[in-house]
Amino acid sequence: MSDSNRRKRFVKRNGEKGSIEELKRGILDNDRGQLAKAITLIESNKGQHYENGQKLLQELLPFTGNSLRIGITGVPGAGKSTFIESFGEHLCNLGYRVAVLAIDPSSTVSGGSILGDKTRMEKLARNPNAFVRPSPTAGTLGGVHRKTKETMLLCEAAGYDIVIIETVGVGQSEVVVREMVDFFLLLVITGAGDELQGMKKGIIELADALVVNKADGENQALAKKTRRELNQILHFLQPATKGWSTRAYTCSALENIGIDKLWDTIQRFEADTKKSGVFSERRMQQTQEWFYSMLKDRVLNEFFQNSAIKKELPRWEESILNEEYTSTKAVESLMKIYNDQ
Repeated sequence: MSDSNRRKRFVKRNGEKGSIEELKRGILDNDRGQLAKAITLIESNKGQHYENGQKLLQELLPFTGNSLRIGITGVPGAGKSTFIESFGEHLCNLGYRVAVLAIDPSSTVSGGSILGDKTRMEKLARNPNAFVRPSPTAGTLGGVHRKTKETMLLCEAAGYDIVIIETVGVGQSEVVVREMVDFFLLLVITGAGDELQGMKKGIIELADALVVNKADGENQALAKKTRRELNQILHFLQPATKGWSTRAYTCSALENIGIDKLWDTIQRFEADTKKSGVFSERRMQQTQEWFYSMLKDRVLNEFFQNSAIKKELPRWEESILNEEYTSTKAVESLMKIYNDQ
């Protein structure tokens, strides 16, 4: 019997609540198959799936919040996947359970993940203490924010000590990820002193640490030079976290050099920010930001899905393009239509 037919029979016999209870038990029992199913439920845009996903999250909420959340981004060619695999393996060897949520660019046709992180992180994906999940962005930052945040909560409920979120690249998605992690890491390459000139200053100021990757072989001396240049630049920038000094480091993910030192830095960051109260303060602020973000998304979605708005919107759009009415007048009229429903 196929998994689909088996699930239909289960739901018919026990109802949707039964399937939610099954997922909950599986997640709390560290069943990676059930965790994967729950994430698929969360990622679905179908109405019933959305409702069931939210019910499941509500059930699991008391078991969340105990992981260390790390965001990782990097300039093109910085070797993010190699770094995350090496870093993840190091953490697993220390006895930690690690979940990696890799936000992939989405196919404009299928909406699926293009990069396929389980292919890029084969060794880590096979580690029994690791869970690697590529998640398509589906082209919307709001979708990334909700689905990634909720997937992270599922992983925490499943008992993962460290959750790593890899972003698509240097851009606006980094701001979204910064708003849901405790520690944010920016990977760069040699010569990045010049490259930073072409990067948005705001992206650099999001980072709690910069890492010059590929510091091996003939590139080692140049990597150290780049690290010094970066630290000079960082000296003049606003730190990402109150009371913490952002520094640049070198490492070789390929040869597993400097990974242990970086983890020591992250642990020191966690200890210092928890002692000062900044850690919990950031978590509370992120929860508040998430609440308002989801509220705005919900209101916006309901507005555009309203049948009367769907009917009138093209007419008002045409009227402002023809300069018959101002945009303000069009908005006011549409809001009146919406409020009168």
